[in-house]
Amino acid sequence: MKIDRLIGILSILLQQERVTAPYLAERFEVSRRTINRDIEDLCKAGIPLVTAQGANGGISIMEGYRLNRTLLTSSDMQAILAGLRSLDSVSGTSRYQQLMDKLEVNHTTLASNSHILIDLSSYYKSTLAPKIELIQDAIEGRHYIQFDYYAPGGEGGRLIEPYLLVFQWASWYVWGWCTKREDYRLFKLNRMLELKVAGEQFEKRDLPKYEPRVEAAYPFEISVSAVFEPEMKWRLIEEYGVDSFRIREDGKLQFQFYFHDKENLFSWLLTFGDKVELLEPAGLREEIRLLAENIGKKYKKN
Repeated sequence: MKIDRLIGILSILLQQERVTAPYLAERFEVSRRTINRDIEDLCKAGIPLVTAQGANGGISIMEGYRLNRTLLTSSDMQAILAGLRSLDSVSGTSRYQQLMDKLEVNHTTLASNSHILIDLSSYYKSTLAPKIELIQDAIEGRHYIQFDYYAPGGEGGRLIEPYLLVFQWASWYVWGWCTKREDYRLFKLNRMLELKVAGEQFEKRDLPKYEPRVEAAYPFEISVSAVFEPEMKWRLIEEYGVDSFRIREDGKLQFQFYFHDKENLFSWLLTFGDKVELLEPAGLREEIRLLAENIGKKYKKN
């Protein structure tokens, strides 16, 4: 990717006195002509680069710009590398590892000081990585993607203009313009099957600002009150935070939160077995009682 290469070239120039075009061409596995175009692009972007001919010639940052050579400190580089490692954890190629190798000029020092590890992979990495790679390429090439989508409301085929890969709420999503809904939608990658790039390209729209709000994707509709046994405190803290409950005089936990649909609510409550009692909404108490009875019938001995 060109942007990866430009970042890599700039990083090298910030850390080395002078380099040659053949050195950069070999380092990034491209032609010398490509490197020359990259240098021109960096100059157009406002980076004052100069070239010198002769035995000691090469490419360097303008002398008067030297105070800004500390733009990428060791801590800055650590942060960049931590981010790249996190992307590499879900990458199906060596793209990010290659970029890290190019950025880590003083590899030993940076590796010894590394104290952040972000792993974005999951149990589904074998199927997730190809999807991320395909969607990245589609976004860069402005190609439609199509897929079968499976959601609580049903299933069906979708054709979208992909604009953004998103990792939030512990999952990967693609955000784009859905031709079926004629609006911007967020699609969970694990719910997508038969994903492929459609042959045609699309004209990029004037995009609204992406708002990563959970209520936008999952509107809160049900106010829930439930009582949990004390030993379930760790799960409530982990999943909904310490402010989601209060400790009653009898030691039990009074839980209060909002859910976007009863299917998710019931699925979650059932994972606690007999360690929880739903209090409100009152109308759902009867429904979950009948659900528990039906589950019991499946395991009833003949």
